[in-house]
This record gives sequence, C-alpha cells and structure tokens, in this order.
Amino acid sequence: MRFTLIFSCVLLAVCFSAPAKDVDDANLDIVGKYLDATRVQQDTLRGAQMEVDIDAKLPKLEKQGKLTALRFVSRLGKITYKALGFSGDNTVKQEVIARYLSLETGDQPNAGALAVTPANYRFQLKAKLTEGDQTTYIFQLTPKKKRVGLFKGELWLDAATGMPVRESGEWVKSPSVFVKRVEFIQEFALQNGVALPSHIESTVDTRVVGRAELSINFTHFTREANAQAELVDQDSPGN
Repeated sequence: MRFTLIFSCVLLAVCFSAPAKDVDDANLDIVGKYLDATRVQQDTLRGAQMEVDIDAKLPKLEKQGKLTALRFVSRLGKITYKALGFSGDNTVKQEVIARYLSLETGDQPNAGALAVTPANYRFQLKAKLTEGDQTTYIFQLTPKKKRVGLFKGELWLDAATGMPVRESGEWVKSPSVFVKRVEFIQEFALQNGVALPSHIESTVDTRVVGRAELSINFTHFTREANAQAELVDQDSPGN
C-alpha cells in the first residue's frame, strides 16, 4: 500500500509538472549540412526532367484516374508538365490531378517563406538510426508561424550527405475553406549524392467530395532537357 501510494504521488507529480521548455536543435552540425545540401539539390533539379505517374482517387465517389507525364524544371525553377496519357474518370482528372498540377506550375510564393529552415521551423532531434553503413537523423519539425504550406511533422536526413531522405506531416493551415486537412509523405532517393524526389503520398480531406488521395512516382531523372528548359524560361506567363 505504501509503495502504491508513493508511486501514485510520483505519477501525479509527473503529470502536473510544468512542461519542458521547447527544444531547438537547429544549431546541430547535421542541420547546417542539410541547409548546404538543399542548395546543391535545387541546383541539380534546375534544367532537368523526369517522368511522373500520378494516381488519384476519390474513394467516396468510387472514382479514380492516372496521368503519365514529363515534368520539366527550367533553369529559373519554373515547373511545367507535358501529358503523355490519361486513363480513368474525368472528375478525378479535373478536380484532383489538374488542381495539383496548377499548384505545381502556378506562381509560387517567396520560396524562403516555405523553406524548411531554422527561420521557419524549430528542429528537435528525435532519433538517430544506423543501418549498415547508413546513418539517418530524424527531426521533429514545428513551424514558427501558421502559414499555408508549412507543416508539422518529421524530416529525415542522411548523415553522410545532409540530404533529405523523407519529409512527412500535416499542413498547419488549410489552403481553402473547402479543405479540412492536408497530410503528406514525400520520399527521396539519393543519386550521385543528391536527393531526388521519388514518391509522394498525399491525402486531402475536403468538405464537398470527402477524401482525395494522391500517389505520385518520379522516375527516369535526366538533365537532357536543357533545350526544353530554356524554352520555358523564354516563355512569357501569357503564352
């Protein structure tokens, strides 16, 4: 009985004690390596192309569709798509896939405002995983502001290169009154020491058609799209 009473008192003390101060591990060397790596990553992706398969579903309506396309990134960072083929329901094509492409190819806000940096996020180291010769750091990310495009979740970093391996989380602010929640997982593949997008899983809970699901695969990365990339840079927004 005495042990039970003492143990109960300890539990109560833990439960009602003041919460620990927020930890910010943004000063760790691996975070600095990551910031340098992302600049290399962005430079590598400019003037490149890759094949993209976009599978989308509206489970509530029992509708789905798939788009295969080429994704171009110009030397200035402008993204364009060239559709290679679509199969499935046109509602999914227009209401899910087209909206995703519009977000990708439209005018982007200040990149710095959404970047995963210490200016926008608090970094908290959760774990350090080692498997064979590869070590991965897992950080909990907490945005410092409530802004569309910022998310609360995790960032996985490759210790050797500082490159991102995985990002996942939930947007902290809805982009529309018709959207209740946006969740995502983005995975990267290291190629010649650079992280290239490989897969995205995203779910968007809407107030009208229920849940929309996106599964995106990126393959066949190449920098042989220089001519196409230069043409995109020369095009005016109205063309």
